[in-house]
Amino acid sequence: MVKITKEAALEYHSNGRPGKIEVKPTKPYHTQTDLSLAYSPGVAYPCLEIQSDPDAVYKYTDKGNLVAVISNGTAVLGLGDIGAMSGKPVMEGKGLLFKIYGGIDVFDIEVAEKDPVKFCEAVEKIAPSFGGINLEDIKAPECFYIEKRLKETLDIPVMHDDQHGTAIISAAGLKNALEVAGKDIKKVKIVVNGAGAAAISCTQLYCALGAKRENIVMLDSKGVITKSRENLTEQKKLFATDRTDIHTLEEAMKGADVFVGLSKGNILTQDMIRSMAPTPIVFALANPVPEISYEDAMASRPDILMSTGRSDYPNQINNVIGFPYIFRGALDVHARAINEEMKMAAVHAIADLAKQPVPDVVNDVYRVNDLTFGPKYFIPKPVDPRLITEVSAAVAKAAMESSVARRSITDWEAYKKNLMQLLGQETKLTQKLHETARRHPQRVVFAEGGHPTMMKAAVQAKQEGICQPILLGNPDRLNRLAQRLKLNLEGIEIVDMRADPEQGRRATFAKHLAERKARQGYTFEEAYDKMYERNYFGMSMVEQGDADAFITGLYTKYSNTIKVAKEVVGIRPGYKTFGTMHILNTKKGTYYLADTLINRHPDENVLYDIAKLSAQSVRFFNEEPVVAMISYSNFGTDEAGSPLKVHQAVEHLQRDYPDMAIDGEMQVNFAFNKELRDDKYPFTRLKGKDVNTLVFPNMSSANSSYMLLKALDPDVEIIGPIQMGLNKPIHFTDFEASVRDVVNITAVAVIDAYVDKITKNRH
Repeated sequence: MVKITKEAALEYHSNGRPGKIEVKPTKPYHTQTDLSLAYSPGVAYPCLEIQSDPDAVYKYTDKGNLVAVISNGTAVLGLGDIGAMSGKPVMEGKGLLFKIYGGIDVFDIEVAEKDPVKFCEAVEKIAPSFGGINLEDIKAPECFYIEKRLKETLDIPVMHDDQHGTAIISAAGLKNALEVAGKDIKKVKIVVNGAGAAAISCTQLYCALGAKRENIVMLDSKGVITKSRENLTEQKKLFATDRTDIHTLEEAMKGADVFVGLSKGNILTQDMIRSMAPTPIVFALANPVPEISYEDAMASRPDILMSTGRSDYPNQINNVIGFPYIFRGALDVHARAINEEMKMAAVHAIADLAKQPVPDVVNDVYRVNDLTFGPKYFIPKPVDPRLITEVSAAVAKAAMESSVARRSITDWEAYKKNLMQLLGQETKLTQKLHETARRHPQRVVFAEGGHPTMMKAAVQAKQEGICQPILLGNPDRLNRLAQRLKLNLEGIEIVDMRADPEQGRRATFAKHLAERKARQGYTFEEAYDKMYERNYFGMSMVEQGDADAFITGLYTKYSNTIKVAKEVVGIRPGYKTFGTMHILNTKKGTYYLADTLINRHPDENVLYDIAKLSAQSVRFFNEEPVVAMISYSNFGTDEAGSPLKVHQAVEHLQRDYPDMAIDGEMQVNFAFNKELRDDKYPFTRLKGKDVNTLVFPNMSSANSSYMLLKALDPDVEIIGPIQMGLNKPIHFTDFEASVRDVVNITAVAVIDAYVDKITKNRH
């Protein structure tokens, strides 16, 4: 784990724009009309609608996606009562987590008021602005009164995350840890060290899961909380024990099944853990220094199941696993509260998620391949992208079933898809591609079957029903790799090119290639040798009908792949070249860029073909192409070099295709700014149209453009490269492609193969 220094933290918070969050407009604001709609006089109309129907506030304002993170700074992290203003960096950080994990807008509000009654009055007065209230860093016992009162007086969700967030995540972890240990929650003996807000809430939730109060021992700074002790708070009285034989933590630990620490660091010893029952469960949650270090705990005995609050050890109890998604589900049904049913739904959803196969993105972040349900993984990781769909949906459903929801969700699959889109996990375009591919799955050959990314993508594509994968490679090696990656290859065909019989497919493929390329000097022997190479063999499978599509590129250089593709499957009739396109999904829309990988220095004729292929490809994705041919000049202002080639290609295209929406050459800013373009060049064929397709004058500019956008904006989703113009569905990936990238290309290849079949059947 990277050591966080004071200097680095202060630099992070002060560098550039101070703080961690900002407010951004969501509606147009550039014109006078926009401003008149946003404010006076237009804003009066939604005001009147809300006056007549208060629930309309969710329709016309951000209330339904706005949470207040509110604190008085009396219990900030481990710093204690440092004051409202001093706690502001923490509240801003909470707002950042709400946004990046739940897509929820936040105003952090620091209230300089320690009197719980007056604090509540302040919150009650501002509550109409918000769809939910997240109470944060308020000390006990005042926090109990504050949350209880606000839940009674407000009709929006209220949750003190220090209590319930920790409780929900640790309860999910405890549920799964007990399953791993083979223990019954109704019978286990639990020691809770700490009696603050989090400890009380955690213990109450454990009881709701089935733990028995008589089996629980709670300690505070004075020792075991017994019924004989005087001046106990109402909360501590709930868990005071009848036992008179134990007074210290050391005595309480003997024979205990579970230890939950919500106290301070280094108060638990190895001997105490050794005195526990077999397969003990230890949740040392003090942060940043746990009650016992992970290393010491693991060294104390081999059968321990261990959790901490730290990200550098397994099974982290991290509130971010819960609060963004709990509020997301509550907000989406306009809930009046976060009740016990919703909290328990979150517990079960989080616990169940840890038992499902772990997404590749999680393994990549933690640089492991062995995250499977068991002693070292019984709580989902905070980066797991499924949390927003599983937990939010469970919470929303519980809100509806417990009658605190103002609106209902009926289509849960659509709801989950919308959540994925909200966080950029899946756009409408990728959803559409995957859904289309699922309706028409094809046989897809994955060239580099022994590459972990390719194998994972093939397995995922099969699980999603996108295709019937075929892996090229040695079966023994592939099965060993699958075992190491914990992947199930059942139902996936493996083809070993080198084990092919002498008169088998290799000979057939070689004969066909030799005959096809005889005039280029090919002999059968030369073609036969080439069939030992995965690209020749795999593309020949598609050419000869043994498969429908082919994916390659993680190992192979583009120059070699291009050469093989031209030799084996050839270029589509009517064209002299083929190219590639990258699709960019941005907040402003979807854009298609070509040629990004194939033609380094295209002449006028190649640009002509690329533009035609680009227009066809855009239609393939069910959009009408509006094509701008890009250069560094506009409409003939430079009469040499690339502008001249582009100009000539446009002239040729406009003559041959008078209905095609294409023009150029033009600079990128004129392509995207139609008002500027139409005013300066009113003759353009693109007048009044929004450009969605950019054809660049050479590969360098096209490739650099999409790479630049990818580097500058991590929210831009890029799909590609997508081949255009080959005779068969042969598709390439970038060597740095992720599993998701390969799966997306696979969906494109499947649709390409299906369309290819339909087209040929028609003819």
